[in-house]
Amino acid sequence: MQAVAAAAALAFLLLLLAGASAGDEAREAEAVRALLARLLGPGPAAAFSVSVQRALAAESGLDTYRLSGGGGAPVRVLGSTGVAAAAGLHRYLRDFCGCHVAWSGSQLHLPQPLPAVPDALTEATPNRYRYYQNVCTHSYSFVWWDWARWEQEIDWMALNGINLALAWSGQEAIWQRVYLALGLTQSEIDEYFTGPAFLAWERMGNLHTWGGPLPHAWHLKQLYLQHRILDRMRSFGMIPVLPAFAGHVPKAITRVFPQVNVTQMGSWGHFNCSYSCSFLLAPEDPLFPVVGSLFLRELTKEFGTDHIYGADTFNEMQPPSSEPSYLAAATAAVYQAMAAVDPDAVWLLQGWLFQHQPQFWGPPQVEAVLRAVPRGRLLVLDLFAESQPVYVRTASFQGQPFIWCMLHNFGGNHGLFGALEAVNRGPAAARLFPNSTMVGTGMAPEGIGQNEVVYALMAELGWRKGPVADLGAWVTSFAARRYGVSHEGTEAAWRLLLRSVYNCSGEACSGHNRSPLVRRPSLQMVTTVWYNRSDVFEAWRLLLTATPTLATSPSFRYDLVDLTRQAVQELVSLYYEEVRTAYLNKELVPLLRAAGILAYELLPSLDNILASDSHFLLGSWLAQARAAAVSEAEAHFYEQNSRYQLTLWGPEGNILDYANKQLAGLVADYYTPRWRLFLETLVDSLVRGIPFQQHQFETHALQLGQTFALSTRRYPSHPQGDTVDLAKKLFLKYYPRWVAGSL
Repeated sequence: MQAVAAAAALAFLLLLLAGASAGDEAREAEAVRALLARLLGPGPAAAFSVSVQRALAAESGLDTYRLSGGGGAPVRVLGSTGVAAAAGLHRYLRDFCGCHVAWSGSQLHLPQPLPAVPDALTEATPNRYRYYQNVCTHSYSFVWWDWARWEQEIDWMALNGINLALAWSGQEAIWQRVYLALGLTQSEIDEYFTGPAFLAWERMGNLHTWGGPLPHAWHLKQLYLQHRILDRMRSFGMIPVLPAFAGHVPKAITRVFPQVNVTQMGSWGHFNCSYSCSFLLAPEDPLFPVVGSLFLRELTKEFGTDHIYGADTFNEMQPPSSEPSYLAAATAAVYQAMAAVDPDAVWLLQGWLFQHQPQFWGPPQVEAVLRAVPRGRLLVLDLFAESQPVYVRTASFQGQPFIWCMLHNFGGNHGLFGALEAVNRGPAAARLFPNSTMVGTGMAPEGIGQNEVVYALMAELGWRKGPVADLGAWVTSFAARRYGVSHEGTEAAWRLLLRSVYNCSGEACSGHNRSPLVRRPSLQMVTTVWYNRSDVFEAWRLLLTATPTLATSPSFRYDLVDLTRQAVQELVSLYYEEVRTAYLNKELVPLLRAAGILAYELLPSLDNILASDSHFLLGSWLAQARAAAVSEAEAHFYEQNSRYQLTLWGPEGNILDYANKQLAGLVADYYTPRWRLFLETLVDSLVRGIPFQQHQFETHALQLGQTFALSTRRYPSHPQGDTVDLAKKLFLKYYPRWVAGSL
């Protein structure tokens, strides 16, 4: 019966996509041609012939591309959809031309003439969907983007074969219309919405009010952006996922409807009820379908629909009851409100709730949620499947279709990290699971713009029927494409990184940087890592051997900054260990020496090398926020939102340093003063013979954080200094000490 149910669920999704894919083939082909011109320029783009024909996938129903030609003739790219054609184009550029497309900059040196495809190459994806985004990505990475940056990202999505992605911009403008129609006042609505940098958690019911209110201009700009985002995504044949009503309502709803049945949820993220403890509408209350249908009707009237909607009712919040009947009713109410407006609705559910609170979500509770929606009408994201897959303990989500997702990154943190072996093997294993209902692969990072090798592999796996046979050979090729040339030193460096920082294994693996460098210091910080630090330092040395050849490559210079940053992060941990040992042994001179190096040499040097690359500048980060504003007051407000997210996260350091970044300016004016305060307090404690008071230090550290968050200091938004020179100086100073064991 399970297999039959799974087949029925998958058949429904096939029918849904078939209906959605009957669009304009010519429009999708033109979208890929325009992408090609943006990527390569009009001249080189003219050497390619792009077309889209649904019939190419007639047999399998799965996205398919075909490559042919080249070698003096036009390179012909045929796709069953625009996304398939873009993925085929990327395959040709990658495997035949040795090119590389990445967030940090692309390497697009085309050989002339363009290489021939020896035999027509046809490739079909093994799964229906290649999904992208996390609800949190919209706050940690996308929040301040303009259309130019969105255009780049959608191009990246198309080239990487993404055909299913969230499109959640502008929804607060729609909610504002709905709340006004229900009788709320504008001031009540303004009080409810969070600031832009925290909207992801307002949308999931975790927060309200904090960092708000949203300016009127914000709504207008986000509506404009959403229309452009949707138009471009649809032009490629992508399926945008729109938001739906999950059940959370403003407190003011109780003023308008005094008899309404709501439950106030518990607090979230160490926030008190001034900013959390959201109100959840009871599933049986007559207002539930009214609010849900009002929102979706207004949303689809504004934006159209592709029939897949996202909603998360219990994200990191314990439901009011563990009774299966309640959970089923709450789930059914969300779906029924969708289906009342759109009979073809499919609910995309982040499966994070089952992973995040496994003690609550036992088999009866999970089953109640999964069976409350007709099979095939719930599409579950197994969000953290590379580390803690949920499908294996839920009988493939009780027959509901699911997408195997790699989460990888938390908070948009910097820090070299990956579980490439688990990522490589995971999708194939899920496909072979008994009665598997897997229908796709996905990338669901909380933040982007880091560890690009991980995303390159995951995107490629969306088109592979099995794992990469030899990851060592794969990463060697990755390095050659990234820099546009094979180099023994860089390739050896990447193989070392593969076996170390990119080889995390087990359920404890998490892409959340908890290095002492970016955490509030204490005497109890953990410095152990899952890899051999020697591999990082040796990779650093090997990468530097390539500077005579690759110093002009932007990707190489980016990686040199990133690997030097990682080496300094390791050194901070090691010098911290010396500080702690000296303090506990009451040895003042060693304490002063290690503290002086850490706070007055290492951290300033880190800030300097970060300042040499545009991707690691606090000034650029804050300038992006300010550029989203239409007035100086608004610019200051957005900047403050951004500063709080990077540091304290809440007014009292509620989720302190969760979204930590290593940016020039942030290191100098946030991490360094905090470290100096900690080290000076330790020295004072030792000199005066009094115990170190962690609580007192934390009070003073919070004051430092609040000062930074409220500051209006401007930072450079253009790089300063030479990356290679700065990296060499750091290397020559610290590498010999590391080798000699005499830091």
